[in-house]
Formats: sequence, C-alpha cells, structure tokens
Amino acid sequence: MSALVGHSSRTLIDQLLDEQRQLTAVEQFAQKHASHDIPAQAKYYRDLIPLSKPGRGEQYAFAVNLDTCTGCKACVSACHSMNGLDEDESWRGVGLLINSDETAWQQTITSACHHCADPACANGCPVLAYEKDETTGIVRHLDDQCIGCQYCSLKCPYDVPKYSNRLGIVRKCDMCQDRLAAGEAPACVQACPNEAIRIDLVETQNVSAEGSVVPGAFRSDYTRPTTMYRSTRAIPKSAMPLQTSSLRLEPAHWPLIVMLVLSQMAVGLHIAHVFVQETGTALGAFAFLNAALLVSVAHLGRPLKAWRAFLGWRRSWMSREIIVFGIYAAMSAALALLPQNRPLSLAVAIIGLAGVLCSAMIYIDTQRPAWRKEITFPRFFGTTFLLGAASCGCVLAWLGSHTAQTLAVITTIIRVWLFMSEMMRHAEAVRSPQLPEHQAALAAATLLPGVTQLRIGLFAAATVFSITAILGTAPLWPTLSLLATLAGCVLERYSFFTACAAPRMPGL
Repeated sequence: MSALVGHSSRTLIDQLLDEQRQLTAVEQFAQKHASHDIPAQAKYYRDLIPLSKPGRGEQYAFAVNLDTCTGCKACVSACHSMNGLDEDESWRGVGLLINSDETAWQQTITSACHHCADPACANGCPVLAYEKDETTGIVRHLDDQCIGCQYCSLKCPYDVPKYSNRLGIVRKCDMCQDRLAAGEAPACVQACPNEAIRIDLVETQNVSAEGSVVPGAFRSDYTRPTTMYRSTRAIPKSAMPLQTSSLRLEPAHWPLIVMLVLSQMAVGLHIAHVFVQETGTALGAFAFLNAALLVSVAHLGRPLKAWRAFLGWRRSWMSREIIVFGIYAAMSAALALLPQNRPLSLAVAIIGLAGVLCSAMIYIDTQRPAWRKEITFPRFFGTTFLLGAASCGCVLAWLGSHTAQTLAVITTIIRVWLFMSEMMRHAEAVRSPQLPEHQAALAAATLLPGVTQLRIGLFAAATVFSITAILGTAPLWPTLSLLATLAGCVLERYSFFTACAAPRMPGL
C-alpha cells in the first residue's frame, strides 16, 4: 500500500523536471548564451583594466608604459572616432621628448586628461560644470552646465579642455566612463597595438605633488595629476620637449580685452568722481561699465546661461568677479542718479576696486608665469588709475574746469611710470632665461614686434598730447590724449593674452 501511495504522489510536472535535468543541450545553450555578456574584444584588454571597482580612497588613473609606446597615434584616432569629435578637436595627443645634450635619445609621450586629484578646471569653473566622481575619481565635464567661458582652458596647465565652436562649450576626456562601468576598456586603451596604455587603481591621497608628471610638464603640486608614466629605461636629466624652444601666440580673447580695459576705465573714473563730484564723470563711468559688461557676454559660447555664473563663488575667481561687478553695476546706476552723494561715490569706488582685484586674480590663479601677481597687479591697477585720470581730465576739459590741467599732469606721471617699468621688465626678461616670464617675453619680442612699436608710438603721442593739455585749456588735447592712451591699453592687454606662453604637455 505504501509503495502505491509513493508512486501515485509523482505528477507529470515531476517527470518533466526529471527529463529537463538530463537535457545537456539546454545547459550548453545557456552557457553559450551567457558568454555573450563578455565583449568579443575582451581578450585584447581584459588585463588592461582593474578586475575590481575603486575602493574607498582609490580612483582610476591612466598608466602609460613608455617602453612600448611607439607614437603610432592609434589611441588618438580611436578617441576621436569613439567620441565623435569635431575635425579640429582632439582629447588625446602624442608628443616627443628629446635629449638636449649630444646623447641620442627620444621618447614619445601619449597624454589625455590626467583626472587630477585636485583638478584646476573644476576649481575655476564658475558654473560648476565639472565634477570629480566620488566612486571612480574621474573628472567629468557636464556639457549641459557649460556656458563656454573657456576659463577651464586657461586654468588647466596641460591644455586638456577643448572648446567646440560648433557647440559653444568646452569638452574633454572622461576616460570612457560608460565603457569602464560595463567592464570595457577606454577607446585609447583598447586601440593601442602594444598595450602601452592601461587603467590602474591609485590611492588618491598618495598621488604625488612633487616634480612633474614627465619632464617639461607643469609642476604637479598645482593639480596633482594621476597619470603614471613608467619605463625601465632611466629618463635623462637633460630630457626636454621637442618644441621647448619654439614660440607661439595664444588666443587673443578680444571680448575679454575690451571688457577689462573698459571696466578698469570705469573704476578709475569712479575713483576720480569721489574728488570732483561732477555729473559727467558719474554718467561716463556708468556708460563705460555697462559697455564692458555687454561686450563680456560675447566671449561666452552660451550667453543665455550666463545667469548661473555665480554658482562657483566658493572657489572660482570668475564667479566672484561676476558677483562683485553685478553689485558694482547696480551701485553705479544709483550714483548716476545721485552724482553728488559723496558717501555713495566712495562706496562705488571701493566696490569697483574689489572688481579689479577679482579680475586680476582670475589670471593670477592660472599659475601662468607671465601672469604672476608681480606683473598682473601693476598692469590692472595701473590701467585703472591711468584711464581714470585721463578720462576724468577729458570730461573736465569739456566742462571748462581748470582741474583738467592738474589731471593731465597726473596722467602723464602715471603713463610714464607704467610704460617705462613695463619696458624695463620686458627687456630684463628677454635677456634672462632664468626668469619665469622669459618665454613670454621672447614671444612678445619675436612675434609681436609691430605691436610693441605701435605701443611706443601711441605712448609718445599720448604724452605729447598730455603735455599740450597741461600748457593749454583746449579740450581737444586731453581728448586726443585719452584716445591714444586707450588704444595703447588695448594693445597692452592684447600682448597680455597672446604672449603669455601657456603651459602644455610636452611635445604637444
């Protein structure tokens, strides 16, 4: 009876399940189907990416084997194709190091974003369009946040962020983070025929801040780059980038040139207004300031999103400048309505000087040798007082005030001091290779001789007009002096941008 009961308890489903357990073809199919989750190219890069995700305090980093890099640029081509870059856009480059002495030696260097432990691009962005991923350490650019101000391009000492004219934004390498998340290698890693590039894990706190990532690169203490270059051959101490001795001009950034000159002119005129209390000086300063702010928007790739530029005020000098100039513009409008209010005049002048300070710090903070504080502060504040005195003297001359002659004397003194001190510093930098601004001075002397000659001519003309204004009362002479001075300041700021010798990765 018990055997009968046991037999009757088995159902048809039980029998089918028993049969399925013996269907080895099903098992084989399932295993084969599961293998499709592994990319077909995995065998080429499985050993070139970490087996595990970054742990606490770790991040991904590029590791380059210099012994196997041949400079074939397969990594450059793969990066360009995978990311759909514009024809003139590249997120990875290949340069060359050579030996500066008589020993024959050279080394190709491939580089992209170093995904720094302390990224300068993120620290400078006014709209927080960069973020350092807490899990992977990858420095990502948020395209939808970007306004195209290009300040990150000025801040990065490795020339990583690239501006796209087509999109009006900056873009950069993100280490193909989507591929890494899926267990696939970045395009450059997978494309290298010699497996010269790989992804490793590094302890973020142990990323070196000493020396340079490779000879000729910017010092590492500024951003702490994580890329590791390895070689079994010792790199000669005399190794240097191939293009070290070559000179080049940087972009002029004309909207910024005009904005800086006009805004500093407005601040200088507001300072003069504290003493003269003329309606014309308050109105003139208000007009120059608004013209400067309008022109500055032309530098943005996405000007309609400029209202978010205050978001990075905690770490970006550009955000601070925008906030200060916004307050300055409002106070300037109030002063234009109440030009005889001396306390308000003093407050406007002070907030204007704070704006000039922020403007100077924007460029000092890039750590470029030619934009050091010893150079930038005298230039920016000197331009402020020079144009302020010159424009105030022009206004008072047309109003028939004898104070215009006193201002012509002040203008002449400031102009001579500024121009002569700049020319002496420039001459010393040209003949002194040990000075940080030597390369920039050589670029200005070699590539901008016409600009220097024109500046000398404008300086001479402005000085003659100022002296004539001191001797007479005709408003024509201070007007001509102001125009020549203004043109000279524009050319000075043009040299400031174009001959700044921006740092890059070696050989690029």
